[in-house]
Amino acid sequence: MSDVKSPLFQGFELGAMHLPNRVVMAPLTRNRAGKGLAPTELAVEYYRQRASAGLIIAEATQIRPDGQGYLDTPGIHSEEQVEAWKAVTDAVHAAGGHIVLQLWHVGRISHVSLQPGGQAPVAPSAVRAKAQTFVAEGMVDVSEPRALESNELPQLVEDYRKAAANAVRAGFDAVEVHAANGYLLDQFLRDGANRRTDAYGGSIENRVRLLNEVMEACCEEIGPDRVGVRLSPVSPFNDLVDSDPQPLFEHVIDVLNGLSPLYIHVIEGATGGDRGVAPDFDFGALRHGFKGAYIANNGYDKAFAEAAIEAGDADLIAFGRPFVANPDLVRRYALDAPLNDLNPATLYGGGAEGYTDYPALQEG
Repeated sequence: MSDVKSPLFQGFELGAMHLPNRVVMAPLTRNRAGKGLAPTELAVEYYRQRASAGLIIAEATQIRPDGQGYLDTPGIHSEEQVEAWKAVTDAVHAAGGHIVLQLWHVGRISHVSLQPGGQAPVAPSAVRAKAQTFVAEGMVDVSEPRALESNELPQLVEDYRKAAANAVRAGFDAVEVHAANGYLLDQFLRDGANRRTDAYGGSIENRVRLLNEVMEACCEEIGPDRVGVRLSPVSPFNDLVDSDPQPLFEHVIDVLNGLSPLYIHVIEGATGGDRGVAPDFDFGALRHGFKGAYIANNGYDKAFAEAAIEAGDADLIAFGRPFVANPDLVRRYALDAPLNDLNPATLYGGGAEGYTDYPALQEG
């Protein structure tokens, strides 16, 4: 490959993993799980094709049945799911790659048709989001949630713990706790959704409590060097805001430093959108305050990524949609080759089209 002097193609030691480059495949929901919400043979091929990434963060995967918020997203709570994921991790490892599983509970971003027994989705508070989700009939408004009772939270933490253990049994190199994008743990963090008056609501310390307990459980179960976390401090995605995010997320970093997890994966700005949505927020305070690795995400191209690593603003860079259409994105970046165009119509649901049929560069 050319461009070997680029910081993007330098190796990086991430826990026990030696990453051959700084290019991370971001978790991408594709709505293609099969029977029992287990990944299929198509998923095996999809991830195998992209194993040249320094690190793959596999798609958001629900920790238990009521964690589902979209049609045909996979889980990691049944033996059938664990076995199916083993085929994915085996394929990635055989191709020389590393792969992490993102642990997900959507909270209030769900619909009763996706919930066990048609029950209401759970949330920190009974505050309905102005958001939509994808069900069998298409896009619909999310359902009215119910507030989780305080005595339900210990079981939730244990379900994250078990999911982390299941991920390791399935062959994943690590897990990423999804505390971003307006899903359950993010809902507890931010006061736009958390109206609780118990030990999990009100003050910043209280709102961070559940994330701390989940991270602590996962770190205890599989080791802190196998646990990362995703954050989106200012993203309004899924109708979530906070009145004062800077002290909130600086406290999150302080709490995480006490646990020494592998990395933080930070969406800088609005998820998949405007990086400048909160121009006064200081992402540098998170990057330099956190003692582990920093994965930057949102709107990066090759040149922007190289500049960020060169400046010390990030250790690794996550790319999302470019990886959808370019299974060999690392090689294309190294050769400064043109990228395939993405077909938005095939992003969610379906089969091989727009999933495993994007062409790689021809050798030569």
